[in-house]
Amino acid sequence: MDKAQRLIQTWVASPRDKEIDDTVDGLAKGDIKLLHIVQALGDYLTSEDDDLRNKGVEFLAKVVGKTPAEYLNRQSVKVLLAFFLTKLEDLDTIIPALKGLMALTRLPNLLEEDAVTVMKALFKHVKMAALVQAQRFTVFSIVDNLIANHREALKSMRDEFLTGYILLAEGEKDPRNLMLAFAIARVILIEFDVTKRIEEMFNVTACYFPISFRPPPDDPYGISADDLKAALRGCLSANAAFAPLMIPLILEKIASAAPPTKRDALLTLDDCLPVYGAGHARTHARKLWNALKLEIFQPTDPHTERAALKSVQVLIKTIYSSPAASSDDIEGLAKEACEECVVILKEPEKSQATPAMKTLCAFVSTTPSVCQYTVSQVVPHHVKLFLNPDEAPNRGPTLKLLAQFIVALRDSVLKSDEDQANLLTPYKDEVLGIFITGVKTPSSSASAIEGLRALVTTPKLLDDDEVGFVVNNVNDVVASGKEDVAGVNDDALDLLKTISTIAPTHVSSNTLPLLFSLLPDEAPPREDADAREKYWNVLSSLARLCEQAVLFETLVVRLSTKLDLLCSPRPSASLADPEPTAAYAHSILNTLVTVLEKKVERADADVPKYIDRLVLPLLNLFVGGAVLKDDPSALPVTDFRLVTLVAKVVNLVTQTLSAEKQEAFARQLVPLFLQGDLKAIAPSARSVLPDGVAFSPFSESAPAHQANLAIVFSEALIALRKEVRLPVDDPSAFLSELVRWSIETARTTPQRESAWHLVAAVVNKRVADCEPFLKNMLGSFSAASLRDVAKPVPTRQYAIFAWTWVSKGLLVQNHALATDFVEHLFELFGDESISWDAARSVGNVVAPSKVLVKSNHAVIRVLHAQKYASRVLPRLIEGAKDSSDTRKQTANLVALLSLIRSIPKAAYAREMPTLLPLLLRGLELSDTELRANVIDTLLSAAQADVDADIKHAKEGNLVAEHASSLTSIMLKNASIATMPDARVRIAALRYLAILPKVVRYDVLHPHKATVVRELVKVLDDPRRSVRKEAVDARGSWYTYSG
Repeated sequence: MDKAQRLIQTWVASPRDKEIDDTVDGLAKGDIKLLHIVQALGDYLTSEDDDLRNKGVEFLAKVVGKTPAEYLNRQSVKVLLAFFLTKLEDLDTIIPALKGLMALTRLPNLLEEDAVTVMKALFKHVKMAALVQAQRFTVFSIVDNLIANHREALKSMRDEFLTGYILLAEGEKDPRNLMLAFAIARVILIEFDVTKRIEEMFNVTACYFPISFRPPPDDPYGISADDLKAALRGCLSANAAFAPLMIPLILEKIASAAPPTKRDALLTLDDCLPVYGAGHARTHARKLWNALKLEIFQPTDPHTERAALKSVQVLIKTIYSSPAASSDDIEGLAKEACEECVVILKEPEKSQATPAMKTLCAFVSTTPSVCQYTVSQVVPHHVKLFLNPDEAPNRGPTLKLLAQFIVALRDSVLKSDEDQANLLTPYKDEVLGIFITGVKTPSSSASAIEGLRALVTTPKLLDDDEVGFVVNNVNDVVASGKEDVAGVNDDALDLLKTISTIAPTHVSSNTLPLLFSLLPDEAPPREDADAREKYWNVLSSLARLCEQAVLFETLVVRLSTKLDLLCSPRPSASLADPEPTAAYAHSILNTLVTVLEKKVERADADVPKYIDRLVLPLLNLFVGGAVLKDDPSALPVTDFRLVTLVAKVVNLVTQTLSAEKQEAFARQLVPLFLQGDLKAIAPSARSVLPDGVAFSPFSESAPAHQANLAIVFSEALIALRKEVRLPVDDPSAFLSELVRWSIETARTTPQRESAWHLVAAVVNKRVADCEPFLKNMLGSFSAASLRDVAKPVPTRQYAIFAWTWVSKGLLVQNHALATDFVEHLFELFGDESISWDAARSVGNVVAPSKVLVKSNHAVIRVLHAQKYASRVLPRLIEGAKDSSDTRKQTANLVALLSLIRSIPKAAYAREMPTLLPLLLRGLELSDTELRANVIDTLLSAAQADVDADIKHAKEGNLVAEHASSLTSIMLKNASIATMPDARVRIAALRYLAILPKVVRYDVLHPHKATVVRELVKVLDDPRRSVRKEAVDARGSWYTYSG
């Protein structure tokens, strides 16, 4: 008793949750009895002080609300209920009493008669107009609890309950309360007998239709207008007795001018009609059709048009929902509307024909009987119209409309559980015939192809011979190479590609031989541009068609044969112009790469077998060309551009191999490239390499065309899985030799990069095998190659690039040694010759690459970039601010700019207030690439603000603080007089264009005249791409206003 009294006194003096929780805890432990609480509250509950009396009831209500149900027995609930009901009569205690009742009505010990008593008390004492939103929500919650737990008791109250609830709910406007009120009303309308009060229930719910609520910007409850609309529709569609009242209201709203109101009314109609039933739908059918027809034939916008078409479907389904109905029984609206649309379609060239066909397309997705009747009316009509000689000029529009209908019918079949394909079977031959005829006419070929695609993809419609007939006729379009109508050839290829997924045999036996026959055996001469364009188109067509396994196999065989013919040594090869042949071979290889990329992305199961059928023959062909004793430079296989594509093919196929097959392939590849063992691949190839020739791409004396093949070697090994060990005696020695070769021997950047990529991949996947190599890098290599100022600058730069890639291989897997490697780069910031190179590498270490990716089976840890940024970014910011050593300060700034470009925005977003002044300093650096990167970073941040519509948010205000500096710097970088690099000029202009969308008008207004004037000068820039951005930027500023 004393404890309860002490807690109550403390709470009354200073209301806190702690005292409530301690009281509930005491009840649970038995230290406090409910009787103790009531006794302790005695003086407060009977006090003449309104505030004290209110606090006393509120304390009890809060305790009851937090007390678990098992601690409140039937007797306690009965006493508490009686107490709170009496407090409803007191205006000063009604609010806490309602809270107490809300807690009690959730308890299992509340009986049916209690529910009736509570409802009667609410009806008698509660005046909703006198309560604020939160208090009214409590009343609705009490009703909701009682309906959920004691529905039968409330039903027994009959009209008393309905009348009382209607008075409670009347006039409510708060969205949160309405969501609960609508939920209650829906249950009442579905489960209670509302026959005598249907009009009053309609008035209390339909008065909110349509919802025009717009949530406030910071709505704590997160209630949207769509939430309210959906809840209201649940009420309006809950009882069929609403139909005579609701349908006229919906028609009135559909006729309104506001599209959102129309769409809301249409969606409401969709929900209501199935509930209201066929009888009410038939009664209002003609009025509904006239209203919907207006929205379809004279739409205010596409969204409303689609909603009206959906409503037509719902209306038809509701009227003709009887499963026993047949097309012979179709009478009424469906028949009349169908006939009305068919009459319009007698003039297919007129504008009204399109909405008429859309309506008929909607009909096919209603009921089987309506669908069958519609098909019987529409298809014969269009066939007859097409075959009518008097209507020959309208064949294009006729086929276009028919194709739309066939597509809709196909989609209906695919979505339906029933077999509806036979609906078109009686007309199949005629439809197929007119589409085939239409394919051969330029004005109708696009529509005919679309119709044929619909026929082919309709399940169980065309047999195999008919599909072959389609393929043969579409082949003529592809082979003609003529595109009298834009995109027809593309459409034809898409159709053939679709058929290849259904019946690849026809494409393989008919289309591919036709296309291959169009490929020349010899490359066209340099001056024959038409022939070159022709084989480009053919190869492009093959790339689109040959993704299926059987087709790709044919493609590989045929194109490999072409490559052999083009790249084989010829007596007069050295005298001929090699460029056209190389270009032709490049196109062929590019076709193979294009298809392989799609297949690898889809994880096609047939790709691994091409290690023997494609990769090894290509290696044999290109290695063979590189070791010829005669002049190999005249052979296309020595062209670096072709070698790059071969390397891509090798990489793609190797990615898909199992670990065992990768290991076997590596055992072939390593002896070939490191020991020059030409027999390693010759047995698997179609031809044998010549004897007595040397292949040593990594030797110092290797000719360029052999050294270039190091790229193929690298791309193959990069794709190995982490469990595959390189077949070399000492991995560390192998990596050290690769690094040495890249710095001292390699002649070109691609050769060096191929070595660095391979080193990074091996370090990433097999770091345990590389410990001696990494130790050597941190020790003697760093001292001799990075820090030795006596070494030539290019050599030291190459060493930094190699170092960067080793660091990258460690960093993406969060290896501890990555920190040590990056620290060596920081130590070079004071170097006179390579400080900028080292600084860029600090950012490049974390930059995304196409080498260390999941497809190449790299070991990548999540958030590695964020962890690196959190470790390095503060250090770089501090260094960029420290002016004690100018060289190091500049290097830190360069590293900072490089880092920001390489990491996600989220990793540095919080530092933007500090970073922005440093970014502006970066725009004064002489390196144009860094300038462009800085502007791109600023542009990315600004675009994110525009997309999020946060012009006045924190970052927008941050930019506003520097608006003057940003404007003048961007104008300077946009002018060719001060910035020769076009990439920087374009980036600066794009930022100028977006600046008005991020910064308020009052901030930028002083600069408007200057910017508009200076941008006029940029309109004379010699680069068209720059002039285009200048036009956009000037327009953005010119129209900028407050």
